[in-house]
Amino acid sequence: MKKIELLSQTHDRKKFDCGEIALNQFLQRTARQHIQKGLSRTFVLVDDEQPSVIIGFFTLSLCEVRVECLPPRWAKKYPSIVPGVKLARLAVSLDWQRQGIGSVLLVEAMKRALVIAENAGVIGLFVDAKDVSAKTYYERYGFEGTTERPLLLFLPLSSLSNAYESAQE
Repeated sequence: MKKIELLSQTHDRKKFDCGEIALNQFLQRTARQHIQKGLSRTFVLVDDEQPSVIIGFFTLSLCEVRVECLPPRWAKKYPSIVPGVKLARLAVSLDWQRQGIGSVLLVEAMKRALVIAENAGVIGLFVDAKDVSAKTYYERYGFEGTTERPLLLFLPLSSLSNAYESAQE
């Protein structure tokens, strides 16, 4: 059975390979330090049969975004700087890609963002898409960008809740 848990020393970070050097290096060298320092939280998907093998991971942190980076229909509703939850990283091992694991991780990130929103003031979930392909992927879940910053994507709290509920069905 697969489960998502906070990254710990029991997870084999060295063998993880998603095909992106920067993401691999973050997981291998930085993620646990960021957890210890309170900078972010990295969660891993593992299987009970091989609990040390990381199938995929995502990292969440809090962020502040300038209102001009929001899509215009949202920008006019808020003050100049707004708080949010940032999906800082999301990666799936090469062995598990194209099997829906990214969606599982994204839905869990949405769920955790909603919990954060219940306990602190945030307006939604933000992600910096690494490229146009990633941007298209996130847009399927309702994320929106702007022409000025097309890869900085925003999923407002109301849409976040709807996207999470739709993904659960």
